[in-house]
Amino acid sequence: MALFGTIVNGICIIAGSLIGLFFTKIPERYKETVMHGIGLAVILIGLQMALSTEAIIVVLLSLLTGAIIGEFIHLEEGLNRVGEWIGKKFATTNDNISVAQGFITASLVFVIGALSVIGALDGGLRGDHEVLITKGVIDGFVALVLTTTLGFGVILSVVPVVVYQGSIALLATQINQWIPETFLNGLIGELTAVGGLLIMAIGLNLLKVVQIRVGNLLPAILTVGLVYYVYLLF
Repeated sequence: MALFGTIVNGICIIAGSLIGLFFTKIPERYKETVMHGIGLAVILIGLQMALSTEAIIVVLLSLLTGAIIGEFIHLEEGLNRVGEWIGKKFATTNDNISVAQGFITASLVFVIGALSVIGALDGGLRGDHEVLITKGVIDGFVALVLTTTLGFGVILSVVPVVVYQGSIALLATQINQWIPETFLNGLIGELTAVGGLLIMAIGLNLLKVVQIRVGNLLPAILTVGLVYYVYLLF
């Protein structure tokens, strides 16, 4: 079932938001320790995925070309600006944070990122939902925290998350109609490896070991197809 991971992700967001409605303040040390645990688990998942490569040169060139494209178009900065712009549009002048503000903020947090794309592709192409289930756990905890400050609007973010990730997963199930199976099998392995490294980067960011601009590396998910095709030609 291609949408299983997406559905689990949505349920986790709803559950986290509902729990968050009953809490007004979570001690900072609890949040920090839990996020550290999640970060370690994310790194492990990313490492397992990264080891699936059979052509490390493809992974390397994909990351290099993706990084160049991402930095050239300032992808991560653009995503941040979009978030800030939307946040200002829905900002309120009183102490009561609007439902719309909670919805927009949470949607940006849950939708934008490598885990959404990679997890949905993994679910659609291989029927492997581990990434999205892990993302669901992370999103559930983040939703809990956000709800304590942004209110009920956070729970509404489940709609764009399910629509966005579900669309990618369903599209991925049809990709074999356009791409030969032998090429697709090899491409999935390299795409998984590239995605695994991006997921490891997210884990390192969560642990605050280093601050990697993962957004600027996202084009690698697209360039891996071209790089793998050229690799097979030679």
